[in-house]
Amino acid sequence: MDLSAINPVLLIASLMVAATPLLLAAIGELVVERAGVLNLGVEGMMIIGAIAGFAIAVETTSPMLGLVAAMVAGAVLSLLFAFLTQFALANQVASGLALTLFGLGLSALMGQSYVGIKPPAMAKLDIPVLSDLPVIGPILFSHDPVLYIGIGLTAAVWWFLKKSRGGLILRAVGESHDAAHALGYNVIRVRILAIMFGGACAGLGGAYISLIRVPQWTEGMTAGIGWIALALVVFASWKPWRVLLGAYLFGGINVLQLNLQAAGIAIPVEYLAMSPYLITILVLVIMSADKSGAPASLGRTFHASQ
Repeated sequence: MDLSAINPVLLIASLMVAATPLLLAAIGELVVERAGVLNLGVEGMMIIGAIAGFAIAVETTSPMLGLVAAMVAGAVLSLLFAFLTQFALANQVASGLALTLFGLGLSALMGQSYVGIKPPAMAKLDIPVLSDLPVIGPILFSHDPVLYIGIGLTAAVWWFLKKSRGGLILRAVGESHDAAHALGYNVIRVRILAIMFGGACAGLGGAYISLIRVPQWTEGMTAGIGWIALALVVFASWKPWRVLLGAYLFGGINVLQLNLQAAGIAIPVEYLAMSPYLITILVLVIMSADKSGAPASLGRTFHASQ
C-alpha cells in the first residue's frame, strides 16, 4: 500500500469532474419536483443525451454542438413524459420508469456504430494567471466550461426559486396545483416547462460523461447516475446548495475509493465501491432532518377540468 501516490490536488480537481454530471441531472430534477412532478426517467434522458451528444460531436467535430444536441435530445425525450403525465394523465412513476427503459434501449440502438470511436476533445477553460497559481489554480481554474456551468446553474436555480416571480409561481404549483389554478396560473404549462428544463439538464449531464469525463461511448455508461440524482434531490430536501454539496461529496468519495484501490489498500474492492453510495446517503440523511422541503403536490396528477 502506497498512499503517497495519491496527489491531493489532483484528487480534489478530479472529484469536481466526477460530481458534475450528477449535479446537472439533480439540479434539473429538483426544478421538476418543485413543480410537483416526479420524473423517474432521469437515467433514460441522461443516456439519450450521452449518445446524442457523442454522435453529434463526432459527426461535426464540435464538442460544443454535441453538448447542445444532448440538451435538445433530453428536452425532446422529456416531452414524451410530459405528454403522458400532463395530457394523458398517466401515472408519473410508471411513465418515468418506461422513459428510462425506452432511453436505455434507444441509446443502445443508436450507439452501435460509435463504439470504439474517440470524440473531439473539449478544451479546458484556462484562466490567465489564475490557472498558474499553485494548488488553487489546478483545483479551481483549470476545468472545462461545463463544470463551471453546473455551479452557475445551481446558483441560478437557487435565485430563481427564492427571488423571482417565476420561481414563486413554480413553487405554488408544486405546493398546491388546485390553488395555483384557482389563481389563474397555467399549471400544465408551468409543469411542462419544468419537465423540459429537467430533461435538458439530464441530457447535458449524460453528454458530460460521454464527451468529457469518459470520452468514449459505452452502452449503459451512465451507470445509475440518474437514480443517484433522484435520491440526492430527496436527501438534499429539495434545496439547490445541498444538492451541490451532496454531488461533490459523492464525487469526492468515488474518486477517493478509486485512488485507494490504485494504492493497494487492504480493503476488499467491493466495500470500496459501495462506500460512495453509503457515505453520501448517511450524510444526506443527517442533513435532511429539515422535513419542510418536500412539495405538497409532488407526484399528484392535475386535472385541467378542476
